[in-house]
Amino acid sequence: MKEVLIITNYFPPETGAAANRIFHLAEGLEKRNFKVSVITPLPNYPSGKIFTAYRGTFKHSNKEQNLTVHRLWIYASNSKNKFVRLIAMLSYSFSLLWFFMWHKLPKTIIIQSPPLLVAFTCIFFLRFRKRQLILNVSDLWPLAGLELGAFKKNVSYRLLECMERFNYKHASVVLGQSQEILDHISSIEPKKPCFLYRNFPNFDVLTPILPNTNTKKLNIVYAGLLGVAQSIYKLCKALDYSNISFHIYGTGPEQKDIETFIANHPELDMHYHGELPRNKLLQALLQYDLTIIPLRNRIYGSVPSKIFEYARLGLPMLYFGGGEGETIINTYRLGWLANSGDYQHLNQVIANISKKDLNLQLKERIQKTALEHFDFNKQLDAFITFIG
Repeated sequence: MKEVLIITNYFPPETGAAANRIFHLAEGLEKRNFKVSVITPLPNYPSGKIFTAYRGTFKHSNKEQNLTVHRLWIYASNSKNKFVRLIAMLSYSFSLLWFFMWHKLPKTIIIQSPPLLVAFTCIFFLRFRKRQLILNVSDLWPLAGLELGAFKKNVSYRLLECMERFNYKHASVVLGQSQEILDHISSIEPKKPCFLYRNFPNFDVLTPILPNTNTKKLNIVYAGLLGVAQSIYKLCKALDYSNISFHIYGTGPEQKDIETFIANHPELDMHYHGELPRNKLLQALLQYDLTIIPLRNRIYGSVPSKIFEYARLGLPMLYFGGGEGETIINTYRLGWLANSGDYQHLNQVIANISKKDLNLQLKERIQKTALEHFDFNKQLDAFITFIG
């Protein structure tokens, strides 16, 4: 039985796309007769506080659904302060080094990036130990941080670029969740073996239902992180509510601002439903006409995993983020597009969508497309063959 170790910053019981993606990868490998272990911080995302059940310990190891999971200490924080975030990443990096010193590691190791510093720590200390280091790149850092306005092109940025290049150079194989990511890596390391590994979901297929026809308004939903990159607070203020009912699920840094805005504007048809467990959220999403996937601005290399998840549900999408995600929506006819960052155009697109457009036939076609083209198991089998 081949052993594989996955090193990640996010893992259930934490919620969100990153935790779900890594869990499905680990679960899929285990079902294919791999002996899988996972190293991850003590759960703290997105609250920035260690979950109650894990407090007061430096390390927690357990068998979870046939996976050996090692949860290591981290200075948990969701602060926007760059220095505090750096301390958090350094603390996990030190915990990883401590773990590497006292434990025998398998020959195949999958390392999640970002966080860039954590990936760099792993590759720097493991690169001479004759192991297959597989770097799983879900976003291009530091470039994504630059496009989000979190970084400036200074000495610190150039240092991060050096770390990025080091990671690509010394990884055995690089996985990228978008073609743009692979193109970027190939421009730096042209001979590096790369594999396109999309964030395909792996949950039981749910039957689409007929949208609510009792109202002429479009029931639009957003579900996910309420963070800077998504800018849901700005979206709440910019939407034209004359023909829509807007519903929000999730948590994150902008949650309080959104709740305050809703409380101060009772005349707007806008509702915040908090955070739901994943299985309940998937069921809840079926009742809506349309989901919106916004990004504050176009981020090179970023393809929201929500695209593939919503397609599997048969949920039509309104994409508002540009880039490769826009191409996927257009190619597979999964919904509507609005120009990234142009809220006036977004409202125009919404105004031109009718309830008749959002019928059961559309939902069934989208789901059929997802089952045919976004197959998690086919992709995982191809990946296993690729790495040998």
